[in-house]
Amino acid sequence: MAQQSDSGVNAPASTAISAETLAHIGKAHVQIPGGFTVHAKLKQLLEKREQMSREGGIDWGFGEIAAFGSLIMEGVPVRLAGQDSRRGTFVQRHAVFHDRANGNEWLPLGHLSDNQAKLWIYDSLLSEYAAMGFEYGYSVERPDALVLWEAQFGDFVNGAQTIIDEFISSAEQKWGQRSSLVLMLPHGYEGQGPDHSSARIERFLQMCAEENMIVANPTTSASHFHLLRRQAYSRPRKPLIIFTPKQLLRLKAAASSVEDFTTGTFRPVIGEHEQLQASAVERVLLVSGRLYYDLLSTRQKTDDQTTAIVRVEQLYPLPAAEIAAELAKYPNAEVVWAQDEPANQGPWPFMGLNLPEALDRRVRLVSRPASASTAAGSMKRHAAEQDALLKQAFARK
Repeated sequence: MAQQSDSGVNAPASTAISAETLAHIGKAHVQIPGGFTVHAKLKQLLEKREQMSREGGIDWGFGEIAAFGSLIMEGVPVRLAGQDSRRGTFVQRHAVFHDRANGNEWLPLGHLSDNQAKLWIYDSLLSEYAAMGFEYGYSVERPDALVLWEAQFGDFVNGAQTIIDEFISSAEQKWGQRSSLVLMLPHGYEGQGPDHSSARIERFLQMCAEENMIVANPTTSASHFHLLRRQAYSRPRKPLIIFTPKQLLRLKAAASSVEDFTTGTFRPVIGEHEQLQASAVERVLLVSGRLYYDLLSTRQKTDDQTTAIVRVEQLYPLPAAEIAAELAKYPNAEVVWAQDEPANQGPWPFMGLNLPEALDRRVRLVSRPASASTAAGSMKRHAAEQDALLKQAFARK
């Protein structure tokens, strides 16, 4: 019955919310119940969220909370389960608070309006196969809800590969079974070693065909916000794989203004933000995820005016038209795909196969060399690799 009622086509033109709604969600964080004892450090966080909701500088944690809060105010149930998801593995979410004196719980989003939809946030057991399988089934049977599963680190998703292969990637094609399950997989090369860096972007992209799922790697809190809201309202329903950040959770450059939440929608491609002289641009770097900020910092330090940087926020379905539109601004530039991951991993195996054909032009790669391991095992080696990668991205032969 759930599948029969899950019909129609909808692509929301806007996923913005009003400034009043954003401020209301922020204010809920300082309306602490009487007699509830909040840890002093967390009280500062609550006050900061209220301030962000009015003044901007909205970080990743509150941007996500704003997506959840606005959806339940609009009548869309939200269910998130995962490994340490109430607090967040990186202490960024804090969706549920505990009285430090008696252990009582307080959910700031629990009383936004009288007729709001339900919000469930659970810390799941450390069985990825069981937990993801349950959330997949829940999503199938609740087409009205935004259902999410989160890994503690992205590579923990390995434990649920059977669910991904059998259901998430192909259930619609095999059985006509639709799901809009969201997988949030922390991913980022910051020197944490082989077991805490990669969520295996290449594996998901290898399974992509026939528009069977959406794969995204957003770079700002507002981009993440709009992506989640778009997912809640888009029809027909498709699974969404988000490679969520670690470093960007608190990076000021990745924070967003109030206006970024009250206007627009998710942009699969974000063009160059500087007013470069188009005819002087010799190279366009296409990049997805946190490497963007390293490239931006390097360009600023070297005062490079001949390299444009374009962010690909959605990896699949491949936004070829949007990428082509950005490249058309720079008629004299070569095109380079830059990534943190080794050459045989990350987006490149998919991009290298599909992007040159879609653009009808050559695309060159800048990355770490191909590797059997996902990442280096020492911070020193990681730093040396990163330095070499950044130099290569801007070097001129």
